[in-house]
Amino acid sequence: MTWQQSGLDTALADLATGFRRLKGIGEGATDDSAEILFEEWDWEIGVGLYGAFREAEAARDAEAMARIGRWYDRKIAEGLPRIQVNSTAPMLTLALLADRTGREDWRQIVRDWADWIHDTMPRTEEAGYQHTVKERDNDGQLWDDTLFMAVLFMAAAGRAEGRRDWSDDAEAQFLTHIRFLGDPGSGLFFHGWTFIGRHNYARALWARGNAWVTIAIPELFRIARPSGAVARHLGQVWRTQVAALLPLQGESGLFHTLLDDPHSPPEASGSAGIGYGILAGAREGLLADAPFAAAARSAADRIAGAIIARIGPEGYLAEVSDGTPMGDTLDFYSRIPNTPTPYGQALGSLFLGELSRRDRPARTGAAAQQGGHHGQHHTQ
Repeated sequence: MTWQQSGLDTALADLATGFRRLKGIGEGATDDSAEILFEEWDWEIGVGLYGAFREAEAARDAEAMARIGRWYDRKIAEGLPRIQVNSTAPMLTLALLADRTGREDWRQIVRDWADWIHDTMPRTEEAGYQHTVKERDNDGQLWDDTLFMAVLFMAAAGRAEGRRDWSDDAEAQFLTHIRFLGDPGSGLFFHGWTFIGRHNYARALWARGNAWVTIAIPELFRIARPSGAVARHLGQVWRTQVAALLPLQGESGLFHTLLDDPHSPPEASGSAGIGYGILAGAREGLLADAPFAAAARSAADRIAGAIIARIGPEGYLAEVSDGTPMGDTLDFYSRIPNTPTPYGQALGSLFLGELSRRDRPARTGAAAQQGGHHGQHHTQ
């Protein structure tokens, strides 16, 4: 299926409008805003800012970049929250902005934050990042979410600042999380693991949790490309996961909240994330020579039709489940309510934006890394 560029451009513009209008989870402004209104510095807006940054970068939209920078300046002036996994999510885009502009004030915040994570962040057994959040410390817990929320930031900071120890830490986190969250039987990923009792809770193969992995592996290749055995292992794990995901796509084009339960609700943000991860992996060369490459491209097209159909008149992506803590039962995941969220808008934008560029010549993550550092406006 070939998507008309005008339709994709309209959908992306609508999602961007919806993203800017959100002041809180499920709370929008009455009028369209030229500024980003979201009030809290936490993971929801962190994912949203990354999507906005990548779309602005691809469009070479200087005003959109400036808008993102203004949001950071406002929030930094107000005072940053305590460092934990979820509050680190906005730091990924700040690290990329700081590297792009060379602004020393932003770079110093990035260095301070990365230093704290490397030296002080609570760790589980085997030195994993404990999934601390604003509500609780989650002693001994590893979550899929951490790879996007904190680990990609450490990779970006390590590359930008020339800190190989930070980059090594990021790569080690991928290996640790894959070890404890991966389900060898299915090729998919459980939402969480606890060293206290040593189990995977409900053994939930949660769609958005899997999407964080599908996204995070190719984004690591884009941001700070691994090499050697680490690159080979991550590429193999990613291909195994994508091959396992393809048969589970629902008739609507979306994946279900619980990937292996067709009676659980379809979920748009996880589906968009999986779609983006597939396209991002193809962009980074991870899908090359895979026997299921054509099926993966077809799955992305089906997701696109479902996502576009769920963008409402206010620009909000529908059927996006609310923020999801660890569940002890599978039924817990099926009962999570839907609401407009910045991460839903961003995952939709990341996916549709990548789809719109799929058949155009594009620089790979490796080529982009050779394009320079501070102050150079390179695209990736």
